[in-house]
Amino acid sequence: MRICVAGAYGAFGLKHLDALSAIEEVTVTSVMGPTQEKIEKLAAEKGIGHASTSLDECLARDDVDAVILATPTQIHAEQAIACMKAGKPVLIEIPMADSLSDSEEICKVQKETGVLAMAGQVRRFNPSHQWIHNKIMAGELTVQQMDVQTYFFRRTNTNAKGEARSWTDHLLWHHACHTVDLFQYQTGGQVKEAFGIEGPHHPELGIAMDMAIGMKAENGAICTLSLSFNNDGPFGTFFRYICDNGTYIARYDDLFDGKENPIDLSDVAVSNNGIELIDREFISAIQEGREPNSSVHDVLSAMQTLDKIEKSFS
Repeated sequence: MRICVAGAYGAFGLKHLDALSAIEEVTVTSVMGPTQEKIEKLAAEKGIGHASTSLDECLARDDVDAVILATPTQIHAEQAIACMKAGKPVLIEIPMADSLSDSEEICKVQKETGVLAMAGQVRRFNPSHQWIHNKIMAGELTVQQMDVQTYFFRRTNTNAKGEARSWTDHLLWHHACHTVDLFQYQTGGQVKEAFGIEGPHHPELGIAMDMAIGMKAENGAICTLSLSFNNDGPFGTFFRYICDNGTYIARYDDLFDGKENPIDLSDVAVSNNGIELIDREFISAIQEGREPNSSVHDVLSAMQTLDKIEKSFS
């Protein structure tokens, strides 16, 4: 499998490059980045043969079988559609789009072209959340409540590397998307109630810097989600699962019980790296000619919920 990573110079583009290097019979043959100088330097460092600032140029190459998009959110839909129309399977980093209408268009084009399209809902693949999901599917656990905190200190327009960003991030359509999809995945269906409350908008960035979201699943489980770009402390997302048979705390690829005792996840998957696991699913689904876990159609219901939450803001 020969892969193009678009947005390879960014924080998550680099994570995908590292993850792909651990997967056998996979080669990154092309990378796309913001400037020719930056992307050529990265390609030279990683031993990648082709570098460009043009996605069209990358898509036209015979040595590109599939594409991972780790580009700015606002162009995900346009680029994903271009990949599918070029006949290239595409993994779209979260979120697949920043609106319901664009998400629906992606799904429409996928049906028209038949080209595989997957949304980067990495929480489904983190070993911590996989362990919980396996217990749920085995009938050993039922989620009663999820309490989630997504916190950053990001009062300027910078990325996860601390570098200036050319686009503006979003608490709802990016960061809440992780939890909305995961809550629906772990409870088995689209939520029946959802609402959100926004804090003040940043005077320059024009986005809410704090947000609270509440959801209720069909089975009665509830989720409370707090998000902030104002939190001066450890950044990331931390999940507390309150279940009928135990309480569990998930921090990325690590899992603890309610008393902070670590849980052994060594037998959950072939890797303890969620990014590697989502890339493995993407590649396996292409090779096996099947719909992947976290296909764009799977994730559309999460985008519908995000749209509902956005409309609830007063």
